[in-house]
Amino acid sequence: MKNIFLLFALCICSLGFSQEEDYSNLNWLTDFEQAKKESANSKKPILMYFTGSDWCGPCKSLKKDFFNTDKFEEKSKNFVLLMVDMPRRIDIITPEQKQKNKELVKIYNKSGGYPNIVALDKNLSVIGELSGYTFLRETDRHYAFVDSVLGKY
Repeated sequence: MKNIFLLFALCICSLGFSQEEDYSNLNWLTDFEQAKKESANSKKPILMYFTGSDWCGPCKSLKKDFFNTDKFEEKSKNFVLLMVDMPRRIDIITPEQKQKNKELVKIYNKSGGYPNIVALDKNLSVIGELSGYTFLRETDRHYAFVDSVLGKY
């Protein structure tokens, strides 16, 4: 009986660890040129997400609490999603991609904070920006931001 309980507990634990946070079924682009083309073709605004995927605690929490939800997944259909990652580990993105991302940070992440969400219109003008994520882990202002961008577009 102890073996069965131990096996059951092991299975439950492995399920919890195997569910890597993966931004659910979202189509995150990482190339700005590709995002611009897709935005022009689809007539959708670009939603840029500035993150430090391997070091930014608030970014990891926002990923879990906001981006990995069914509610955001539904709203994301109205955007071209672009992730601008600035990891510390060198094996996460290529040096070329990191340089491109640094350029995007200079142009569009004026606050310099992480996480930061910036919305661009078809002319690549900023139509909204939301920076940070609090320890309270409340996503209301993030959904309000996404809705306000869609209202402007």
